[in-house]
This record gives sequence, C-alpha cells and structure tokens, in this order.
Amino acid sequence: MVYTQSEILQKEVYLFERIDSQNREIMKHLKAICFLRPTKENVDYIIQELRRPKYTIYFIYFSNVISKSDVKSLAEADEQEVVAEVQEFYGDYIAVNPHLFSLNILGCCQGRNWDPAQLSRTTQGLTALLLSLKKCPMIRYQLSSEAAKRLAECVKQVITKEYELFEFRRTEVPPLLLILDRCDDAITPLLNQWTYQAMVHELLGINNNRIDLSRVPGISKDLREVVLSAENDEFYANNMYLNFAEIGSNIKNLMEDFQKKKPKEQQKLESIADMKAFVESYPQFKKMSGTVSKHVTVVGELSRLVSERNLLEVSEVEQELACQNDHSSALQNIKRLLQNPKVTEFDAARLVMLYALHYERHSSNSLPGLMMDLRNKGVSEKYRKLVSAVVEYGGKRVRGSDLFSPKDAVAITKQFLKGLKGVENVYTQHQPFLHETLDHLIKGRLKENLYPYLGPSTLRDRPQDIIVFVIGGATYEEALTVYNLNRTTPGVRIVLGGTTVHNTKSFLEEVLASGLHSRSKESSQVTSRSASRR
Repeated sequence: MVYTQSEILQKEVYLFERIDSQNREIMKHLKAICFLRPTKENVDYIIQELRRPKYTIYFIYFSNVISKSDVKSLAEADEQEVVAEVQEFYGDYIAVNPHLFSLNILGCCQGRNWDPAQLSRTTQGLTALLLSLKKCPMIRYQLSSEAAKRLAECVKQVITKEYELFEFRRTEVPPLLLILDRCDDAITPLLNQWTYQAMVHELLGINNNRIDLSRVPGISKDLREVVLSAENDEFYANNMYLNFAEIGSNIKNLMEDFQKKKPKEQQKLESIADMKAFVESYPQFKKMSGTVSKHVTVVGELSRLVSERNLLEVSEVEQELACQNDHSSALQNIKRLLQNPKVTEFDAARLVMLYALHYERHSSNSLPGLMMDLRNKGVSEKYRKLVSAVVEYGGKRVRGSDLFSPKDAVAITKQFLKGLKGVENVYTQHQPFLHETLDHLIKGRLKENLYPYLGPSTLRDRPQDIIVFVIGGATYEEALTVYNLNRTTPGVRIVLGGTTVHNTKSFLEEVLASGLHSRSKESSQVTSRSASRR
C-alpha cells in the first residue's frame, strides 16, 4: 500500500523483518529503520531490541503520537547508544486511493456502542490522518448515532490535549470533519457493483491491493495472487472507475497494443545495436506482458462469475429495490429470481435483505412469504437469520434519514424527471446516500439538527476541505461518488475514510460482529412461524 518491494530495494533496503520475529541474526554491518505503531506491545519489543541490539544503528519512526513516558523508557533501554533518532511519522492508516483511506477494522461496535479497543484505535487512526494532512478541523457528526458522537468527542479530546501538534497555518475557511454511521445506509454495501475496482472487490475481494485468484479454474501458479495498484499499474489507474462494458473493450485495445509491441520470434539479433535495443525494451515488454495477463485473467473471472450467478438479472432487481418504489413489481421479480437455480443462496438472501429494508413498513409487506421461499430454495439458516439482523442493524427505526422517499421538493422533482427520461444504465442507477449528504454539505444546506457541530462554533462559509469518516465501513461505490464530486466541484477537496472498505460479504460480517443478530433471533422465529401458518 506504501511501497512495492522493488521500490524499497531501489532505496538500498535489502532485508525486511518484523519486530516480533524471534530468530533474527545479529548483523552489526547493517543500519535498522524501524516503523512501528506506538502500542505498548511494540514499545516493549523495541526496548528488548535496544537492550541487545542486532544492528549498528537504529532510526525509529512511530506512526502516531508517542507518550513522553514511552520515549523515556526507550532512552533508558538504549545503554549502548545505538539510537540515532526517534520521530513521529503520522501514517497510522491505510491510504487506499488518493481520496480514500481505511483502518482495516472489521467489527468496530458491540450493539450500537463502540468496542472500547476499536474506539481507541479509530481515534488514533483519524487523528494521525488529520496530522498527516495538517488539518485542525471543525467537527460535525450524525445525531442519530451515539457511536458518531462518541468518536467526535474522542477526536476533539486528542486535538485539545495535543494542541501544539495541531497548530497549523489557519485557512480562511476551516477544514471540516464529518462523522457518519454505516447504519444510516445499509443499502449501498448490499448492492452488486459494475465499475472495475468496486466489482473486483465485490466478486473477488481486495485485501491491501491484493486479489486472491487461487480458486479460479485452471489458474497458472504465477497468477494465484495479483496486485492491483493504481500507482504501479497504468491500465488499472485509467480504468478503475469505468463500467464493466468499457473495461471489456479497453482490455481488447490493451491486447492489440501488446501484440504490436511483442518481439517477433523470427526477429534476428544480428548486431550489437539490435541486442542492445532488445535488452532495453525487454523489461518494459515483460512488465506489459504481466499487466495484460493479470487483467485478462481478472476480467475473465469477473465475466465467468457474472454469467454463472446470473448477476445481470440479479443486479437489475437490486437496483429496482434500491431506487424505485413499485412494491408489486419488486416482489414479483424477487419471487421469480428465487425460483432460478442459477441464483446462489448468497444472492437470494441479499435480494430479500434489500426488500426487507425498503418495504419494512409497507402495508402489503410479504417478508414472511419470501423467508419461506428462501427456506424452500435451501438457503442456509445463517443467511436467513441475517435478513432480520440487517433490518435490526440499518432499519427504519435506526436510520436518521429517509433512504427511499425524498421529502423536499427538489429531490422529488429530480426523481420525477429521472423517471421521465429513463436511466442511462439500469445497473448503475443507485447513488449512495453519501452523495446527497455531501451535496447538501457543499451547498451549505446540511441540516444542523441532523448533523450538529461539536462545540459552540459553526462554519459561516461553505466548506472547502472535507474529511468524511464512516463508522462501520465505507464502500468503493461511495469512493467513486467522492472521486466524481472532487472532479466536478472546483475548490472543494473531499477525503473519504472508514473503519474498513466493505463488500457485501464483509458488511454482513460487520452486522454479525455487532451482535445485533442475537437480538433479532426472536423476530426471525416469529417470521418463520407466521410463514409456516401461511
């Protein structure tokens, strides 16, 4: 996420070790650069290291603020005077895209409240981000979320305590930190995606830029795990936000370009100049060859899964559930797909979850019947229980917003006009609720009674530097929204972060980790009893 191994090698760093590795050799001819989170455990490890140093000299960098008492402990342990410097280098988070960061925390809350350890870790990650961007922001939070208010208070406490670190040059309009809760929009992480980066994460999973392809039928050994990084892969950088249909034609162009540059087998290397030209072009050719085979494999696997799981049809109904308000049509389409043997239990449960969230209080709600259909399809109890757990997590009772029926005249007119002219692409109709929130914020119309400021001060001007943080995880669809807003709104810079970056699978793990599913067991039993009576 920071450097490739070859980039580090170019900096003449030849050995990589973990601080907790037990069997490291003594190498007094080497200098050591230590990059560590300032946890108690890591401080203890570095103290042990300094008492019996294995290297000639140590440069120690902590990824966040370290206490004076810990620095004192390090100084006392450094009897052999091997430490050249100790610095704070604020990098206590994962930079995923230029405008997206993550803390890689799955399961941050217990019920509606923070897990204390994860609250501490999230506060550290968020304050490190602010320090690295040199921002001392005003803070707004989602009023309907106790967790959002708690995190806002913790960040404010750190800013007050470490006020000297946060004394940056004042800007005309102060930066703004907006803290949101995933519970307010449980729809976005449940949808199939059709832009390249989001689709890869949804169907294959992206873990620190790495994609596991080991389950792909007939995969070659060197493609079992591939790296997708916009910094080191030009094709990925140019295509990560494009729709799947465009990716197909761009892959074809990439292949044709590759074919043109491919060294002809019959090409004779007759002179020294020929050989020199070949050797010089070979690394570039080899790199391009790797890029082509990687993306052809990834796109090929995405196509296979789309076809195998009937995802075009499934996604069309998902979009209808997320964006339209036609109950009878939605119900009919879900029932039809539940009868389709190509639709997996995962996708079947996902459709019923979307229905349960949208039509939770509809007068003709048919959830018991759909739960029975899931049972008849052979969907496992784990997924059936998750339907009520998702409603418990992000249902109408919890949401501070109305996800499905716009209240103000502007939004109603927009929806009406959209309905008149139809949609450009039925698979990408949905816009995350974050889009509306940020649009209102940028225009100075975000309601203070729903998103209050922490403390007495408020922004008089429209914000220009905005950091949005989503407790419970952001998504790549929301990252695309932020990318587009940054592109189309001059003078506004938005950075999005979350405790993690979700696909549907990890979001359902988040719901399970919250423990809310155990409370919803009774409701699922009631649901199945009423279904069996029918």
